[in-house]
Amino acid sequence: MDETTRVRLEARARIIKALGHASRLMMIDELSFGERCVCELRDLVGADLSTVSKHLSVLKNAGLVEDEKRGTQVFYRLKVPCVLKFFSCVEAVLENQAREAQRISR
Repeated sequence: MDETTRVRLEARARIIKALGHASRLMMIDELSFGERCVCELRDLVGADLSTVSKHLSVLKNAGLVEDEKRGTQVFYRLKVPCVLKFFSCVEAVLENQAREAQRISR
């Protein structure tokens, strides 16, 4: 594999790894409805502020979300809403697995 391909695949892997936690997936899903303050995401996830902030940092470093500070609050929004297409693909895989499992169990 050439160097350009390797670098590109590693970059893809970093983004996919950033999505590799249920809390981060929950936050991305919530942000699909519009921007949210950190306090709303904390309540949604049910974790302490430092944990939620770490998750948001991972998503931000991966280029998936962006933030804006307003006074004492920080608001997050999706930077690339196309990530939701990836979620649709994941759902299609899950549906296919369920059909396969149902077919096998008959």
